[in-house]
Amino acid sequence: MNRSLFLVALLLSAGLSSLAQQAPAPPTRQEAERLIRETLDLMEAAAVVTPELSRAGAPLTENVRAASETLRSGAVREHVGVVYTLLTNARVYIQLVDALPKPADFSDDVRKQLEQLRVRVDKLDQYFRSLLEQRERQLRLPDRDNLTRYREANTLVDPPVAGENRVVFLGDSITDGWELNQYFPSERYINRGISGQITGQMLGRLQADVIALDPKAMVLLGGTNDLARGVDLEIIRNNITMIADLAEAHGVHPILASILPVSDYHQDQDPRFHRTTDRRPEDIRALNDWLRGFCHSRGYDYLDYFAATVDDKGYLKAELADDGLHPNTEGYKVMAPLAQQAIKETLRTAPQKRERKRFGVF
Repeated sequence: MNRSLFLVALLLSAGLSSLAQQAPAPPTRQEAERLIRETLDLMEAAAVVTPELSRAGAPLTENVRAASETLRSGAVREHVGVVYTLLTNARVYIQLVDALPKPADFSDDVRKQLEQLRVRVDKLDQYFRSLLEQRERQLRLPDRDNLTRYREANTLVDPPVAGENRVVFLGDSITDGWELNQYFPSERYINRGISGQITGQMLGRLQADVIALDPKAMVLLGGTNDLARGVDLEIIRNNITMIADLAEAHGVHPILASILPVSDYHQDQDPRFHRTTDRRPEDIRALNDWLRGFCHSRGYDYLDYFAATVDDKGYLKAELADDGLHPNTEGYKVMAPLAQQAIKETLRTAPQKRERKRFGVF
């Protein structure tokens, strides 16, 4: 009996494995973009030969077109949500096609086009489900916020020696991509940037990546990804305040950097380089205005990258970035002396500031 059950289980396992191997892989993002274009073309073609569909289906077609343009431009905070909107409208369109009476001149060619439309929508459904599965996997990761990226590197950092002006740069991709040893070759500056992070994630790793390294100062550059993800400005301010408070409580002098401007100057090279929808210039200015005032009230040095990198239109100067967001070599050349000046000023005045704060004088 046990042997029979074992054989049945073995056969079932083999069958499931075979089915898994036969299941088609979901479309890639590039393939999905092609499917979306073809879906829209087929919807418009079907409406041409069916006047009632042209009228009744117009809002659905327009919704699909708008979602398609949003995805193509890259100006979207929630890719999964836009795909869902597009898919829902395409499916309702197909239901409308099935419900409407067909004209006498409804040819076999048109029927084939509608069948092609169904096939493409089904494939887009596979793509949508793969996005949901990917998100689910990310949520289940033990370190989904990448808080332990520098765990091993931190163990290799020796305690600071007497007279060492150790500084940690904490931030997102702009910091992560900054080769500090090239721009500050004679300094002991430590890079603890992680691409894609928001200020809440930086707060979560402050102890391990900054405080435990015992630096004299910390340069914080964060907030642009918060804006892109729709994080409320008050939450960003609270996160930055807590980062500064914790750093200062452990003897680390905070240097708070402004958020850099962004631009759409390079979107012709790649639609994803459209930046100003997710990172609105007015939001960047509002956050920087708060940062400046916060630094003044606390006696911190405000590191103003914004003023040095913005053009007369309020955008990131075209020559300082190749994608409208991340500084290139020329961009970092502008930022480096500003950072160095702020660090030197902070370290020079730190003892006096500490004494003034003891007596409540800023």
